[in-house]
Amino acid sequence: MAQQPELPDFKLDDSSLYREEVYSDRKTGGIRKLVPITVDGEDDASRPVLFEGQASVYTPGGALPLNFELPGPTLAEAVAQYGDAARAALEQTIEEINQMRREQQSSIVVPGQQPAGGAGLIDPTGGRGGPIR
Repeated sequence: MAQQPELPDFKLDDSSLYREEVYSDRKTGGIRKLVPITVDGEDDASRPVLFEGQASVYTPGGALPLNFELPGPTLAEAVAQYGDAARAALEQTIEEINQMRREQQSSIVVPGQQPAGGAGLIDPTGGRGGPIR
């Protein structure tokens, strides 16, 4: 009988708990307010409140979720920063997608050509390929 893989230990860090509040305009996206709490559920004033923006961009491949940090201590500041932060998150996501495309294209092996990047490998056939076995 095959040995079962070891499962991860799921344990919440009771010193890093947050209560979530969600705000939305029901059109563009939403803002999550993360209020630090103690293990007893009381507000923890020793840690800052965090805000995270959420949006979706619809592409031919489906919805592309965006999640981004909104610095600032108040909901009003988070709302004011939402548009610029969403735009920056989208630009970063597009750049990451383009980088993945470039990496993927450079890994395509075309018969008769050396592999992209060289990788320091020696091709005993001189780059012409060999018989299929």
